[in-house]
Amino acid sequence: MKIRVERNPSPARLTALKVEDWPTWSKEVSIFPWSYDSTETCYILEGEVIVTPEGWEPVQVGKGDLVTFPVGMACTWDIRRPVKKHYRFD
Repeated sequence: MKIRVERNPSPARLTALKVEDWPTWSKEVSIFPWSYDSTETCYILEGEVIVTPEGWEPVQVGKGDLVTFPVGMACTWDIRRPVKKHYRFD
């Protein structure tokens, strides 16, 4: 149940994934539990988050990161700076 983080993916990679066409989601500074019933890929447009999966080390993500969360993962989101992201569920 590892989170995959791609730091500063190339514009060509983002274009190939059609990230600009994905919906956006925003959230203020907060801490909350979350679980994934499908795989999510997101591209962080703004903010800073520490995601702690149950049984794994915390992962920090922020602006410019392309992140994939695996199906079945339960975690805690700790939003340190308001976040805005494009996202897609597979």
